[in-house]
Amino acid sequence: MAKRTTFGRAILGAAIISTAAIGALSPQAARAAAENVALGGARGLVKSSKGDLLEGMMVQLISKKTNIRTTVYSDANGAYEFPKLESGDYTLRIAQPREFFPFVKDSIHIDGASALDDIVVTRIANAELLPPLPEIAAQMTGAEWLLSLPGTSEEKALLTNYCNWCHSYQQIFRNRYDERSWSKIVYRMTRGAGSPLINIRDPGRLAPGEEPKLLHFLSTARGPDAKDPPFQELPRAHGRATRVVITEYELPRVETATHDVTGDSQGRPWYSTHRSSYVGRLDPKTGVVEEFHVPLPQAGSLPGTHWIHVDKNDVVWGSENWAHNIWRLDPATKDFKRIPWKVPEGVNSPMGGNYALDLDGQIWRSREKGVSQVDALTGIELKKYPTKKFAGTYGSAVSADGKYFGGGAWPKDGVVIADLKTGEVWEPDSTPNSGPARGEFDSDDNYWAGGRGGVLVEFNMKEKRIHEYRIPTPYASMYSANADKNGDVWAGEMHAGRYFRFSPKTETFTEYVLPEPYGIDRETWIDNSTTPVTVWYVDQEGFLVRIQPLD
Repeated sequence: MAKRTTFGRAILGAAIISTAAIGALSPQAARAAAENVALGGARGLVKSSKGDLLEGMMVQLISKKTNIRTTVYSDANGAYEFPKLESGDYTLRIAQPREFFPFVKDSIHIDGASALDDIVVTRIANAELLPPLPEIAAQMTGAEWLLSLPGTSEEKALLTNYCNWCHSYQQIFRNRYDERSWSKIVYRMTRGAGSPLINIRDPGRLAPGEEPKLLHFLSTARGPDAKDPPFQELPRAHGRATRVVITEYELPRVETATHDVTGDSQGRPWYSTHRSSYVGRLDPKTGVVEEFHVPLPQAGSLPGTHWIHVDKNDVVWGSENWAHNIWRLDPATKDFKRIPWKVPEGVNSPMGGNYALDLDGQIWRSREKGVSQVDALTGIELKKYPTKKFAGTYGSAVSADGKYFGGGAWPKDGVVIADLKTGEVWEPDSTPNSGPARGEFDSDDNYWAGGRGGVLVEFNMKEKRIHEYRIPTPYASMYSANADKNGDVWAGEMHAGRYFRFSPKTETFTEYVLPEPYGIDRETWIDNSTTPVTVWYVDQEGFLVRIQPLD
């Protein structure tokens, strides 16, 4: 059961890029899966060379035609089964074999409910910790690196509190530098929003006195003579967490720093790219990825879309974080309109956080000591409700009944809530380093936000108070959280290679293990039109990922 903490009362241009194997679960197949009935696809067993049946092994089919990866999980009896995939040739492999030698079988022909030979894997070692072999190191998540490296919990927590958002921990830990060299990297990364092209801000992210602690940890754990440690791994999936199908779509461009995902009325996910002038859309019914070219912004400013949102009319909205614009796209006509925004920051410094559209199509944000409504087509501020404690927030959301919520408040941790009908504003604190950044409302208009310090934060509208739930995996953090139609809350565990599903009714977590070990999964879009729901996220490394729970 989750640990719950309760806080006191608040004061009150398009081109088709690729096609994909159609692996979506139909409603009938999803219901069948929930009742332990065959899904209709390839099936088999996973066992060790000693004959032990293995639970939680990630069995993956990679389409030779499209490179789309479909992953299922072996149950307690070692059995796995895929949904029915497009007939054709595939590569069969175990994703992240870790303590086992790799298993890959090329050019397997799949046609319907193909019965596959048993997958037999051999252990590399029987020790409690995994040997620091390069092929094993490449499979470790950031959380597992931190569990395994020398250093204090206080030192390691500096990474989870301040260094979560721009890239994987593997990118840090594969380097070895002395303290002087690490100091140059830390200075640039904590003051330049994670890019060498973005303006320096001073002071940076780290609180006074914390930069020397981080430098000591890095230069000790990853100094010039540092060796990779024996690795402590997190448990494999078991029980309910094996009842899921995960599909990965590799997007057509590399190094785009894909950032956000949202969805339209036809169930098609849209994604933004943080460092390029493209946004894209995937049609799960046809498997087609389509890109739209965002016209380049004004000279001297970097391209890239941060926040992205599809409104009730299927018009797509995005923010240009470095160029300080909002744009809108009508996908039917492929017409872009750009709306310049006035912000105090200079060009190529972040323009703020994220935004929310109300039912009337106007934009809300919390910035410059107030919650503001901005005309979506002109960028002109229409009204502002002043804040007393917090200068602004990073995340923004508007509920169906006209409540604004902003998470990621500064200069300290907390949230901002405003009644948009009355103008009443509340500003409760959350725990230090909880960092509730982005999220959405559930059906009862309670707000859920992911916290950078590994804390899931709820603001209960009826009680007017904050509840906090610590996620199970150490050294994991969140960027956002979203509730589905059933009341379950979903969020990516950044740097832990996991996605959780939290039940507020039972205060329990289900952690789905992801096929890729890094997982910079900032945002979630939940398609509530399916049963069970379908969860989408876009990974920093250029993957659009679909999570289909079987119950």
